[in-house]
Amino acid sequence: MVTGIGILCPLGLDAATTWKALIVGESGIDYITLFDPELFDTKIAGEVKGFEPTTYINQKDARRMDRFAQLAVASSLQAVEQAKLKITPSNQNGIGVIFGSGIGGLITLSEQIKILLEQGPSRISPFLVPMMTPDMAAAQVSILLGAKGPNFCTTSACSSGADAIGVAGEIIKRGDAQAMIAGGSETIITPIGFAGFNALKALSTRNDQPKLASRPFDAERDGFVIGEGAASLLLEDLSFAQKRGVPILAEVLGYGASGDAFHITQPALNGEGAAQAMKKVLNKAGLKPTEVDYINAHGTATPLNDKVETRAIKAVFGDYAYKIPISSTKSMMGHLIGSAGAVEAAITVMAIQNDIIPPTINLTHPDPECDLDYVPNVARPAKVTTALSNAFGFGGHNSVLAFRKYTEG
Repeated sequence: MVTGIGILCPLGLDAATTWKALIVGESGIDYITLFDPELFDTKIAGEVKGFEPTTYINQKDARRMDRFAQLAVASSLQAVEQAKLKITPSNQNGIGVIFGSGIGGLITLSEQIKILLEQGPSRISPFLVPMMTPDMAAAQVSILLGAKGPNFCTTSACSSGADAIGVAGEIIKRGDAQAMIAGGSETIITPIGFAGFNALKALSTRNDQPKLASRPFDAERDGFVIGEGAASLLLEDLSFAQKRGVPILAEVLGYGASGDAFHITQPALNGEGAAQAMKKVLNKAGLKPTEVDYINAHGTATPLNDKVETRAIKAVFGDYAYKIPISSTKSMMGHLIGSAGAVEAAITVMAIQNDIIPPTINLTHPDPECDLDYVPNVARPAKVTTALSNAFGFGGHNSVLAFRKYTEG
């Protein structure tokens, strides 16, 4: 059961602000301010603006965390606060943390390599290693909150955050924890991050129109826009949540995962791996395809990904695929890499709560090969009882989460 949500992303510093921006179709993409992008092919990104880590963490601890860990802690504290969970010696062994990050502390690593080259090895920070490793998001959340249950990191590229939530749900189901803080965090708006993705020709170069650059399923899409951010879901066993009397935001129905076994960056061209993950989650959740009311698509806005995801959805849902509202919220915040699956899972839960489907903005030139209902440009009120959230990553990782509106009894 989902009882708490925390989000920091290019659209806002909490879940409520993010949701308001989503349903009016606001874009959080703009020119890069975190470094000088003058020499780069891509000069735009989705940055988290106005974040002050000391709002959540004391100054000493904040200095010893990379930005990705700071955002993870902040989103986790938001989720725990919403759920009114008090972690105490009496329950801490049954509360765990799993956080996904595809890359980890790239900002810290980049800064320390510069120091190494300019000043020598004696000037390297003793906190380099515990700041850059991807598991430090989960570790820092666990330490600050005193959660002593299962604690680790999922690293599966752009599926990392979704995998964290899926695995956390499975841990609760098998009785190894009563509650789990699960999510994803990524902050790679750095020179090396952009140089690497530009070298792959993966990023949009629509630099003169930042707000229009992320165009999932649009015929004029030219690549994804990097974003940064974090999201946490507090998951609880039903009886644990009921004893606390906390409102339940949604039920986690299941988690399906697969591997393409195909290519290091390209998805399998027929969408077989993505389809397999969707089929798995439907089977595990006992859902008929016609019971799905909404799909939050992976929808990166790369020429290949959007066509392949469309093929996969058709392979799973058949003719019903044309009746399912689908949207890519990456159109508004960019691709948050390892945190994308967590942020989008949180958005899927909020769509269920509010019975509103966020739009895919910038969809003005439909691609004939992407011919499903992508809720173009304007949010849509609709009854959303059951929804899927797709996350697919470099290396052929495919992860799908299923959520349902909770009803007592």
